[in-house]
Amino acid sequence: MGKIGKIDAALFAEYLAGNLGADRSEIVVGPKNGVDAGIVSLGNGKVLIIAEDPIFPAPLLSSREFGWLTTHIGASDVAVTGVAPQFMTYSLLMPPGTPDEEFREITAGIHESCKDLGIAIVGGHTGYYGGLAMPIIGGVTVFSVADENTYVTPAGARPGNVVLMTKGPAIEAAALLAITKRSEIAGSIDASLIDAAASRLSQVTVVKDALTAYAAGGVTGMHDATEGGVLGGLYEIAEASGVGMEVWEDKCILPPDVLALCKQFDLDPFGVIAEGCLLITAEADAAPNIIAALTREQIPASVIGTILADPAVRIMHRSNGQDDVLAVPPEEPFWKIYP
Repeated sequence: MGKIGKIDAALFAEYLAGNLGADRSEIVVGPKNGVDAGIVSLGNGKVLIIAEDPIFPAPLLSSREFGWLTTHIGASDVAVTGVAPQFMTYSLLMPPGTPDEEFREITAGIHESCKDLGIAIVGGHTGYYGGLAMPIIGGVTVFSVADENTYVTPAGARPGNVVLMTKGPAIEAAALLAITKRSEIAGSIDASLIDAAASRLSQVTVVKDALTAYAAGGVTGMHDATEGGVLGGLYEIAEASGVGMEVWEDKCILPPDVLALCKQFDLDPFGVIAEGCLLITAEADAAPNIIAALTREQIPASVIGTILADPAVRIMHRSNGQDDVLAVPPEEPFWKIYP
């Protein structure tokens, strides 16, 4: 089986970096490995912030949950700039014979979650096509218009900043494993832990995390830890910012249900897909206010490390005494669980 999941930095550099169409002076932030959203100057002090993702359904997820994930995964990539997502387009592609009720539930899930977040759906494409095994979102594009200098990117970390994490690692991995592999692991893990992990599906979003943290002040950058997990996400922040980073596993939130699911499938919680975990860099004196604001929204958060001037130092001190170099894994290990 070939590589599964998003491409790494080397493939990005080889195949995409030199194939980005026309050069335009309006581009403020263009495509970069690990950067969540592009930013285009509109003139008159305004910018367009835009992000796109494909969305694939997982076995046993309801059609409405699939619709909810479509909205929140797309919206999260704009929210990490500190700007509320405003508009969306999406392409829903379905195999011929898809039941009308499934079609109805997917679009209802997208509509309801967009309405909750204040997002207007302004276009897209919907149709039936051969060669598909199940409905997929070929692309969801979320965008917002904002004032210049009112947003952050993962490239904003500076020496002396602190690093914060919300919710903990492997949120998406644990939730999906608990839902899709329940029958396989029943009896191996306490049912209450499986239930707790499955309930984390509603946490596979950082929209509230990001907007709450940014509003508290002092945020210099934010990044959604997706494929590659926390270790990969931290590396991407450090690489985008040209800085070093030192973090401690013992300072990270690690819910027992997440740990149990990862142990069951021999996954490092910090190296597996973690949509729902927000990584934040901030001025050190702003951290207490950020954590307090997140706590008021019932979002757990902690300071897990610091930004260094030396880009050669990028490490996580693990609880077992080992020091791991921050890096994006060659391949997202989560996908290998599903043959």
